[in-house]
Amino acid sequence: DLYDLGVLIELFPISRPDQEFDKRKFYDDIVYNQISTDPEAPAPISGPTKASSTGDGISLLNSLLSNINSKAVARRALFSNLPLEIGPGFKISVKGFIMFKRQEPKRSCYVYLAGEKAQIATGVTTELASDTARTVEKVEIKKAYRFGGEQILFNPEEISSLRNFGDPCIRILGFKPISMLPLWANLKPATFIYPSEEDYIGSTRVFAALHAKLLSCQKMGITWFIARKNAAPVLAVLYPGPETLDENGMQILPPGLWLIPLPYADDIRQNPEITTLIRAPEPLIDRMRLVIQQLQLPKAKYDPSKYPNPSLQWHYRILQAMALGEDLPEMPEDKTVPRYRQIDKRAGEYVLDWGRELQAQHEAWLKENSSSSLMSVRGKRAAAGGEGDGDGGAKKKARVEEIDDAGMKKAFADDKVGKLTVAVLKAWLEGKGMDGKGKKGELVDRVTGFFER
Repeated sequence: DLYDLGVLIELFPISRPDQEFDKRKFYDDIVYNQISTDPEAPAPISGPTKASSTGDGISLLNSLLSNINSKAVARRALFSNLPLEIGPGFKISVKGFIMFKRQEPKRSCYVYLAGEKAQIATGVTTELASDTARTVEKVEIKKAYRFGGEQILFNPEEISSLRNFGDPCIRILGFKPISMLPLWANLKPATFIYPSEEDYIGSTRVFAALHAKLLSCQKMGITWFIARKNAAPVLAVLYPGPETLDENGMQILPPGLWLIPLPYADDIRQNPEITTLIRAPEPLIDRMRLVIQQLQLPKAKYDPSKYPNPSLQWHYRILQAMALGEDLPEMPEDKTVPRYRQIDKRAGEYVLDWGRELQAQHEAWLKENSSSSLMSVRGKRAAAGGEGDGDGGAKKKARVEEIDDAGMKKAFADDKVGKLTVAVLKAWLEGKGMDGKGKKGELVDRVTGFFER
């Protein structure tokens, strides 16, 4: 009877070293470890637990306590019993769920603390006229749009008709290969849809056939999607998703269809054109490849359930302490902080090798560019000297030395900025759009401050 009501009994078997717990003697008749063979029997809420099947009751108890301490958030339904139009006059009923949503502490009300005791505050909004400060009633407020420099008034019926693009539905317009869907098209969260038998009998069978066909042919549907009444229509992709299982064979996501909104042209930002592309040398890339290989996640997969939000968990712990009259707890463990010791143990030596290779490549680049910049400076000196043969003042002015960014950076690294002349420092600062006035000490401070940022 409990099973028919959706109540599952979970057994905590504890075995002794000399004797294993035998469930066949009594508990196999009342504890369901799998779906019943009776087709009319309801499916269990959760599948069999790995701990109970192995007889490890302690592990199962710890898992149960962990689940109790964690706050389970129900999947929010975006729409219910929405018609999915496959063809003219051919519709089924589906439900849409928001599977991934950011959880954060929410303020349900405001509390007034200035009185003798705390009270829940009730907000009241009042519209006031800007000229007389009198209260404006709702019937006096008109909505208008500006056309041709004039305000055109619309009544509520006209406003609603402007926003009406038809009844809520999902209408399939055609099909395209899945390979045509680029990764950058996923700008908004997708909606998981599942069949419903409430409005159209047989929706589950048709939905399963459509899902299997799209998955086998690697096709996706292009749809016209209106989520609710007066909502703006969007073009969306009907993407077939396979069943997702964990390492224990337990279902994480059931097979179904995902509704992915497609971006409009205005939603896509054009990247700026890259005029000069600086590519790292191959030895440096090879060193970094070893570092990345040592920092791979287990099975190359990110599991968000293993990294709880520390601020949200702290919020729940405070609420628990206030509700149960407990002392305020310490800050919870932040699992999002990187494990620095483990990272250093696995990739520390490779990072140091990469740093030494970077230093060698940088010195080689400085040596190559400093020689070319020195040749350019000598060419300028020669040109300036040839032009100023008849004018002593012009020849004197041509002797002002110049230094490029690489030379100034090397002087900063060698702590030789103070040995440069005032003219060189002033010319370099003015070339960077900085103030070149002042004493030499001030100029040196500006240069060092530039590289220390």
